[in-house]
Amino acid sequence: MCGIVGLFLKRDDLHPQLGAMLTDMLITMTDRGPDSAGIAIYGPATAGMVKITVQSADPAKDFSNLEAELGAALGIAVVAKVVDTHAVLVVPETAKSAAITWLEDAGLWIMASGASMEIYKEVGLPEDVAARFELRQMGGSHGIGHTRMATESAVTTMGAHPFSTADDQCLVHNGSLSNHNQMRRKLARKGVFTRSENDTEVGAAYISSRIAEGATLNEALEGTIKDLDGFFTFVTGTQNGFGVVRDPIACKPAVMAETDDYVAFASEYRAFADLPGIDAARIWEPEPATVYFWER
Repeated sequence: MCGIVGLFLKRDDLHPQLGAMLTDMLITMTDRGPDSAGIAIYGPATAGMVKITVQSADPAKDFSNLEAELGAALGIAVVAKVVDTHAVLVVPETAKSAAITWLEDAGLWIMASGASMEIYKEVGLPEDVAARFELRQMGGSHGIGHTRMATESAVTTMGAHPFSTADDQCLVHNGSLSNHNQMRRKLARKGVFTRSENDTEVGAAYISSRIAEGATLNEALEGTIKDLDGFFTFVTGTQNGFGVVRDPIACKPAVMAETDDYVAFASEYRAFADLPGIDAARIWEPEPATVYFWER
């Protein structure tokens, strides 16, 4: 079943409230999927620098020396922010590939990379996951979140949403893809590989591979309608905004709200209840097989 939320803030002065607003929306969707939860936050970028979010499968993993160890190994300046089981490392863009290789060799999972995006996800209820990562205190221009009811793969951190397969791009999904294994093989022949059994990661890889081939975000999302079979509502995040698309049948619930201050997406209207100015918002259900996106 799963629950999806997304929020794009049009006003800069609202950016400090992003985490709190998204957290309330996500918690409201708890009964749509209590297995795991995750959120992608798009914050300010620093020219020439990249954020790499990592997670450890070992709950006893100590990240306290990670900044110094990575910096010494690569001979670069590293800034680290440790948040529960995750750490966000800020490295020079020129050192990104070497840093990711070193981190993976150290047994860490790469959750995300990019100039603006950070991803936090874990097994557990949205309220508990949000508290562990102090999501309410996070600011940014936009973000997307997901609370999962596991159907096609195990309840694990790596099976949780959002999924990222390219810098500053991620995807959350409500539904089920019937041809994800076939698409996984097609992507592998192009050199694009997924790490989990989750069909949503295949959707994320499909979108990012299309964009890497020169497609616009709109064209990549339109491609999902033609090339991905099954029931799906996709919400994808990029550095500049987020996009929404539903399959041609659109059997999965979805609703959107827009004011002069924000654009919001949710699986159910009740997720909007505490948003400021929601009583005056334009509310609508996204049309089937239609792409919507908003960018800064």
